[in-house]
Amino acid sequence: MITVYGIKSCDTCRKALKWLGEDGIAHRFHDLREDGLEASDIADWINALGWQALLNTRSTTWRGLEEAEKADPDAAKAAALMLAHPTLVKRPVFDLGGGKYALGFKPDAPEALRKLAG
Repeated sequence: MITVYGIKSCDTCRKALKWLGEDGIAHRFHDLREDGLEASDIADWINALGWQALLNTRSTTWRGLEEAEKADPDAAKAAALMLAHPTLVKRPVFDLGGGKYALGFKPDAPEALRKLAG
C-alpha cells in the first residue's frame, strides 16, 4: 500500500489522491499537519530524494522564516526546519514501500509511480 504524505488543502495532493482512487491503487493519506511528521521519515526521504528536492523554498512558510533560519541550508538544517514546519516539505511524498519514494505529482507522475510501485 502506498502512503501519501501531504496536506489536505494542497491541490497537488488532492489530484494525486483522486488519481490513486480512480486507478484503484491502494493507498492511505498522512496529513503532515494533523498526523505529524517523524524525524526518521524526513531522514529516509532526504536519503532517497535529497534535501534540496524535498525542501520547499517557494512556500509561504519559507518566506515567513527569519533570514537566519534560511541562511546556509544543509541536510541537517533542512531536516530540522521541515520537522519544525511540516509545510516546508514539497508534496506529495509517496512512500511506495521497500525504501522507494517519489516526490511531486506532475503530468508524468502516474506512469512513473506505476513503475516504481511495481
